[in-house]
Amino acid sequence: MIGYILAGAGVLFVAYLAATYNRFVSLRNGIENSFNQIRVAMKKRMDMISQLVDTTKGYMKFEKGVLTDVTRMRNLNLGGVKDVEEAERLAGSIFGRLLAVAENYPNLKAAETVKELQGSIRQVEEELARLRYLYNDQVQTYNTLAERLPSNIVAALLGFRKKEYLQFEGVEERPDTRL
Repeated sequence: MIGYILAGAGVLFVAYLAATYNRFVSLRNGIENSFNQIRVAMKKRMDMISQLVDTTKGYMKFEKGVLTDVTRMRNLNLGGVKDVEEAERLAGSIFGRLLAVAENYPNLKAAETVKELQGSIRQVEEELARLRYLYNDQVQTYNTLAERLPSNIVAALLGFRKKEYLQFEGVEERPDTRL
């Protein structure tokens, strides 16, 4: 009788271990997928900002720092959370400086290509906001599972470590995307 109880407890333990492992794997894969989608959207935004700078070169003169930052932004690897945060900081800085300089050029505001790029950048910004929310939500679920009893024991045994949140400074204060 005791053998059956121990065997049943062993089966329940193995089932719990497998279910918890599978939950961690699903969450980890969701986090990786969300992060890759953020990288794709950021690359798209970087390309659009570069196009906007190229398009507006004919209308206005840029300080050397803007062009240097555009090159630096385009060459970022976006391999990890810190890289994505740096790209976000650079893109916000470049775009803010671009908008500030553009205020002095009324013909630039009326250019159809510039308006279209602004609209596209606005859409990508909205997409990035959604993707950041999804990523951080998945990280919160994963980290909560990794810290709560008894799943934290499974996490420690199987090497599931806490994930980093994406933190973007000043996202709420991002300048308006209209020139």
